[in-house]
Amino acid sequence: MLSMYFCFINRYNLFKFIFELVIQNMLKQTLQQKLLQKLSPQQIQFIKLLQVPTVSLDARIKEELEENPALEDGSLANMAEPNEEYPDRDPDDTFDSEESYDSDEFNVDEYIQEDDYTDYSNNYNYSDEDDDKKEIPIAVQDSFFEKLQQQLDLLALDDRDFLIGQQIIGSLDDDGYLRRPILSLIDDLAFSQNVIASESEVLEMLKVIQDFEPAGIGARDLQECLLIQLQKKDQNNPTVIQATKVVKNYLEEFTKKHYDKLEKSLGLTSEDLKNIVNEILKLNPKPGDSGAVAGKQLHVIPDFHISNNDGVLHLTLNGRNAPELRVSRSYQSMFEHYEKSNQKDKKMKEAVQFVKQKLDSAKWFIDAIKQRQQTLLKTMNAIMEYQYDYFLTGDDVKLKPMILKDIADRIGMDISTVSRVANSKYVQTEFGTFLLKSFFSEAIQTESGEEVSNKEVKKILEECIANEDKRKPLADEKLTEILKDKGYNIARRTVAKYREALNIPVARLRKEL
Repeated sequence: MLSMYFCFINRYNLFKFIFELVIQNMLKQTLQQKLLQKLSPQQIQFIKLLQVPTVSLDARIKEELEENPALEDGSLANMAEPNEEYPDRDPDDTFDSEESYDSDEFNVDEYIQEDDYTDYSNNYNYSDEDDDKKEIPIAVQDSFFEKLQQQLDLLALDDRDFLIGQQIIGSLDDDGYLRRPILSLIDDLAFSQNVIASESEVLEMLKVIQDFEPAGIGARDLQECLLIQLQKKDQNNPTVIQATKVVKNYLEEFTKKHYDKLEKSLGLTSEDLKNIVNEILKLNPKPGDSGAVAGKQLHVIPDFHISNNDGVLHLTLNGRNAPELRVSRSYQSMFEHYEKSNQKDKKMKEAVQFVKQKLDSAKWFIDAIKQRQQTLLKTMNAIMEYQYDYFLTGDDVKLKPMILKDIADRIGMDISTVSRVANSKYVQTEFGTFLLKSFFSEAIQTESGEEVSNKEVKKILEECIANEDKRKPLADEKLTEILKDKGYNIARRTVAKYREALNIPVARLRKEL
């Protein structure tokens, strides 16, 4: 009886514990409201188009024309046809609300409204006087690998060595180095060429290729590359002999410019060391790039052009940003046929649904292109007005401190929108073509309380280093003192950060003999 009592008490305590736990969890429950932002397909399309540079816009439009038959290029259309455009709509309205396209009934007038077609690119002064699509001449010349192959063809080799040489040449990187292990080359020969080669055979053929031009080709590291080039020089020249010793035994000290250690270790005078250093600096650390630099240069097409007309700046948008796009008239006629047709069965509705989706897609794309043009002009015009004095002269000293928020507040847009424009667009001025991002800079306060751009400080810093005595280059502490004397009170670590941003090495690495 007593045991039953204790059992009842334990069960009561257990139920009580569970009940209290449930009550506590219920009291902890709170009502939370989250604000989620969901982008519409039109907004996503506009964002993607906005960050596309002019050089890639043609390809993007061509891709859309191929995918959507309801979209036409007005410049290629038959001029005898009546030019009619889709109904005028405010591009901002396209992104304010989402319409439902699942309804079986369609407003045909929305697609066949009779409007006089005028190219919307003419609504703005987009034309650029230098916007003719001129062909860029390309020099016809043998590639780096073709030149090596030609030298290999001139050698009297058997088929086995010829295949090994081909494999080595094909394994070189763009710098002309062989960075693949020899064992990997042996495996490649066995699998791809059915040639079973030994390590000594590959190394012997590698020495043959290292004798090709340009000198230094086929090296496995920088040291070997420099030694190959030195071995092709006059071996009776004392400077060449000493330079070979430096590269072979003291390359790390040389690259770090520990010249005092080199003088003591080799027993050299300052004049001898200077000649040795000059001899090594004449060597090519990347022989594979010889003659191929011009082909790797990026061709920049400016998105904007700023001209100076007697002190008045004039901004134009590159004509490639305003293509003559329009909705296909034949697709609009399908809606006319649907409206007049008495037979509206399931197949007809499915066909019209497909046509309607293509028309909507075409209209969205044209609206996105129009809004892209407006946003580009609006953003660049705000930047031009903000940096008006700079664009008049091109003097970096007149570049005002400017951040993304300054322009975003002026044009009433989000900072991310300004960032997408600034990070991928170029402007052509009378003193050069620049990325818009380069006009943004942080503010630095001078001793007089005036705020100046950090680009002004960087320019002064660059001038100080350019005019320094290269035998005794200025350390960061000394550069900090010079800037303070000029009224720029900044810390040494900031000077070091600006110097690194300018790709200028530390004082020790700038030292010359």
